[in-house]
Amino acid sequence: MNQQQFENFTASSLYCEKCKAAMPVRERLLLVLPDREIYDYLCTGCGSSVGRREITAGEKLMAQAVTGRRRRRSAAVHQLAP
Repeated sequence: MNQQQFENFTASSLYCEKCKAAMPVRERLLLVLPDREIYDYLCTGCGSSVGRREITAGEKLMAQAVTGRRRRRSAAVHQLAP
């Protein structure tokens, strides 16, 4: 199995202490540093912070490269379609 597909995760729901349940979350950019970006996950129910995610510069470049390859493949498939 291809390991690259498991390198970057983005949470769609996390457990919230205030709501006492797994709640949908939204990701907010908290801080941009020269070597990484820090994101905060906010509960959509109460707005409290329920987690963080850090993306290093290398991880960001890797994700952009993968996304670029997918776009090129998808464009090639659309050009082949009748």
